[in-house]
Amino acid sequence: MGRDNQKNIETSKEMAAVETEYSELIEALCAGIDVPTSRRSSHDQPLPSRETVIDAIEEIRSILFPGYFGISKLEPASIRYHIGSAVARVKNMLEEQIKRGLCFVCQESHDCILECDKRAKDIASSFFAKLPEVRKMLATDVQAAFEGDPAATSPDEAIFCYPGLLAITSYRLAHELYLLGVPIIPRIITEHAHSITGIDIHPGTKIGEGFFIDHGTGVVMGETCVIGNNVCIYQGVTLGAKSFPLDSEGNPIKGIPRHPVVEDDVIIYSGATILGRVVIGKGSVIGGNVWLTHDVGPGSKITQMEARSEKFESGAGI
Repeated sequence: MGRDNQKNIETSKEMAAVETEYSELIEALCAGIDVPTSRRSSHDQPLPSRETVIDAIEEIRSILFPGYFGISKLEPASIRYHIGSAVARVKNMLEEQIKRGLCFVCQESHDCILECDKRAKDIASSFFAKLPEVRKMLATDVQAAFEGDPAATSPDEAIFCYPGLLAITSYRLAHELYLLGVPIIPRIITEHAHSITGIDIHPGTKIGEGFFIDHGTGVVMGETCVIGNNVCIYQGVTLGAKSFPLDSEGNPIKGIPRHPVVEDDVIIYSGATILGRVVIGKGSVIGGNVWLTHDVGPGSKITQMEARSEKFESGAGI
């Protein structure tokens, strides 16, 4: 008997033993379970692979910052080959994952697989065509980090080390996929960065150039946030929504602007919480631990005491 056959027999015996010992538990756990793949079984397509999506983003990071990530020893003559081979490899990876995502949310019959496959290829091509523009935006983010942090010894340090830049890179890639209508995958990308850095940026957020998140842990930015150019945010800042409006059946109304608009050249210091569709005017400075639920005009400087005093004077309380 061959070694492989012997191993298969041993594995079958182990599985049988497990099923016998835990049969009641297995039945209880499986009873009534709603497995996503069973809901989409007519498409015969697996769900997107979180691991493959993350691997693809890491490959793209090495395309955007060659020599910093991935292969560290690159010669000028080999950069074109490195980028070309990486693009070809990652494009195939993303096409498959995008197709799986499209099939997962598709409500059509089995015949839609071909349409999802074609759409996935088109989306992947459009996404890669955007990478030069994304790289230009990231260059402004790198410069903002270097200029905004006196402890930064070089732009290279920001690229290598800063969690804010890692989160922003993931966000900018996820945002392009979000704009192209890709389901699930943009959230996989930003939530992976969130798990590593503690920075939670929804892929639907709109962020201008020269964006700097210093330190970063605990930053939260909601789906409909709009961030202008040259904005700096410190750790613990929340750009969130107030309580959700409900429809006639008591369900939250989705798809409406509910997060802050932060105009150009704004600084928001650590621990500040800004809620609702309020506008923070150009050039404003929001101090640490401020709780803000109203518009702030251009050039304002809001401290915790000023925000508290204004609320009490108006008689509205906090």
